[in-house]
Amino acid sequence: MQEQTTYNYKVVRQFAIMTLVWGIVGMLVGVIIAAQLLWPDLTYGIPWLSYGRLRPLHTNAVIFAFGGSALFATSYYAVQRTCHARLFAGPLAAFTFWGWQLVILLAAVTLPLGYTSGKEYAELEWPIDILITLVWVSYAIVFFGTVATRKVKHIYVANWFFGGFILTVALLHLVNSAEIPVSMWKSYSAYAGVQDAMVQWWYGHNAVGFFLTAGFLGMMYYFVPKQAGRPVYSYRLSVVHFWALIFTYMWAGPHHLHYTALPDWAQSVGMVFSLILLAPSWGGMINGIMTLSGAWHKLRTDPILKFLITSLSFYGMSTFEGPMMSIKTVNSLSHYTDWTIGHVHSGALGWVAMISIGSLYYMIPRLFGKSEMHSIRLITVHFWVATIGVVLYIAAMWIAGVMQGLMWRAVNPDGTLTYSFVESVKATYPFYAIRLLGGTMFLGGMFIMAYNVWRTVVGAKAVDAPIMRPAAAH
Repeated sequence: MQEQTTYNYKVVRQFAIMTLVWGIVGMLVGVIIAAQLLWPDLTYGIPWLSYGRLRPLHTNAVIFAFGGSALFATSYYAVQRTCHARLFAGPLAAFTFWGWQLVILLAAVTLPLGYTSGKEYAELEWPIDILITLVWVSYAIVFFGTVATRKVKHIYVANWFFGGFILTVALLHLVNSAEIPVSMWKSYSAYAGVQDAMVQWWYGHNAVGFFLTAGFLGMMYYFVPKQAGRPVYSYRLSVVHFWALIFTYMWAGPHHLHYTALPDWAQSVGMVFSLILLAPSWGGMINGIMTLSGAWHKLRTDPILKFLITSLSFYGMSTFEGPMMSIKTVNSLSHYTDWTIGHVHSGALGWVAMISIGSLYYMIPRLFGKSEMHSIRLITVHFWVATIGVVLYIAAMWIAGVMQGLMWRAVNPDGTLTYSFVESVKATYPFYAIRLLGGTMFLGGMFIMAYNVWRTVVGAKAVDAPIMRPAAAH
């Protein structure tokens, strides 16, 4: 009877704790590769510690291990609370946890060993791709099964975003990972040449659009109103935001292939849809921030709210910058430079990591029967360390990137290049030091969080809250 009257928080707790663990691991690898760009001999030429092998490990660990675990934890928490129903198919939910951790461990072994498909954000080889598919189908069954068994008629907007993210990522993964195995750890893409590039960046940009945006917007629409104690500023806008975002994002991928062999019209389609994307993105950002109407004073004293609202500011900044960088003339300057790295990390650290951290700080005390985190002051310290770290990181990369773009295109009156490539590398060097400092600060913030979480949960009793009857719902 207990099972039927309480929410299933066990799997939420597991994913929440592993989000923190993988966040530290992924960001630690990021700091190591940032240091390798300053000191190329840092790892003594050991092949499996080389930059080329650790870099995909870093991206996979931060996006799929840290970000993925955060999405599982928050979607499983929010869907139960908003549907007033226990998680559908409990054993399948447990499988999604253990299966996802196995995917991450296999990635952590195979990528440093050099087993890779060579596709950005989809480097894992075919046996792991099959396991990802099994876990993801199970995730969809658990999530949509919970929505189907809900005790309220309405489907809250956060679940629309989570649902859209789950379905789209399934489609992206299946199409882009179509491959022909030639051995246990080697396969070749089912596509060739420019078609392969087009499919890859349809996948790559929509991995950003759905895995790193739509899913985390689901997080925003649940946790910002909860922490602020205010209803969503405009529910109508949130629904318009959802449909506009999912329709537009799908077509923006070709902007990654400006000035390549991709037909010019396809590049232009990507650019136009990227510019249109500014409207729904900013609509969502404004909706999230304006949810604080009447509660702005809480920002002074509530560091969790600081994380959530600052993440929205970074979301707004990143989703302005992205469309601007998709314009061909701007892209001719930014492409292949560290400006792109700055843009990615303003989204990944400023938006994705900070909204995840805020959401975890909200959930963890509730999952362990506490009224609040062990130390509110430490959350405040974490906020400032993380924010300053992000700003140092992205400002350094912006300056370095624009400088690189200008140096590479500078020509002498006789038409020869003004600078050799190595001169641009030398000029970039100081900014790599600032980037390393910013990344190290962000990692330091994660260790502060780990200590705070440990002090909160050690000795605490895991608590599964009773299922609320819809009539009593707020």
